[in-house]
Amino acid sequence: MNGTNQKLYFGLCTDQNLSFDTLVERWQYFEELGFDSVWDCDHFNQTSDPDSPYFEGWTLLAALAVQTSSIRIGVLVSCNTFRHPGLLAQQALTVDHISNGRLELGMGAGYQEGEHTRFGIALPLPGDRRRAFHEAVEIVDSLLRNKVTTFDGRYYQLDGAYVRPASVQKPRPPLVLAAHKRLMLRVCAEFADTWNSSGSIEEMRERNGILNEHCAALGRDPKQIRRSWYGWASKMAAQGLPDPWESVNAFEEVVGRYRESGVNEFIIDQPRPEQFGVLETIAADLIPKLRQSSSA
Repeated sequence: MNGTNQKLYFGLCTDQNLSFDTLVERWQYFEELGFDSVWDCDHFNQTSDPDSPYFEGWTLLAALAVQTSSIRIGVLVSCNTFRHPGLLAQQALTVDHISNGRLELGMGAGYQEGEHTRFGIALPLPGDRRRAFHEAVEIVDSLLRNKVTTFDGRYYQLDGAYVRPASVQKPRPPLVLAAHKRLMLRVCAEFADTWNSSGSIEEMRERNGILNEHCAALGRDPKQIRRSWYGWASKMAAQGLPDPWESVNAFEEVVGRYRESGVNEFIIDQPRPEQFGVLETIAADLIPKLRQSSSA
């Protein structure tokens, strides 16, 4: 599945070490510019600056949902080791109602060892983490689709569990599943509406191919799954790519290169305030052109 002939989507991920008033201004600004989505993250601390303030992702998301009206919103992504999937399902339906059906439900297995250690949260070995994640995704999917869920797994057990009310979006908010490795990509092939990953162009191309293989094995049309890349401007130089917010041409180059790997959704960390002029030109002039070319 090649990203060069698919509908394109563009989103931004914001820092949570800004004041709430600043975040409201940013999210409303990104919405006015016409971006498809805006995201926060699920961590206890700012990983690049552990001493800085840092708001909790889901609480912040609910508050910012009230301050926006049309842009799609989500946590990129919810760490499975931080909360029970039943709680996540209830958080999701709540924010889906608060936002009037704009939630993208991001889920990941969890990975940052230092963060888990600091807060005394167990970080299972990779195999257990993946299997627990698979169970959690199945549970969240069922709770949001069905009136009652009973589940007898290795890591989770539910007996007649339910969440109310039903979500605004039907049959449930879209599942955005983060995955890098082959077996995690199998979970995406089974459940994801969007697969999200970060990595180099070659890594994204390889993972995209593996996801297509899993879809074929499951009999699922690979076109049903959006291919989403989360990128950091600060990491572009290591790949010989420019900072995408440096100029309109730089953004177009980064998007063009990643489209060749099969990506059709681009979520990039927000630019610095001094780069907002470039951001506005990208939103007004370049993104419409890119969208038109993808539908031609």
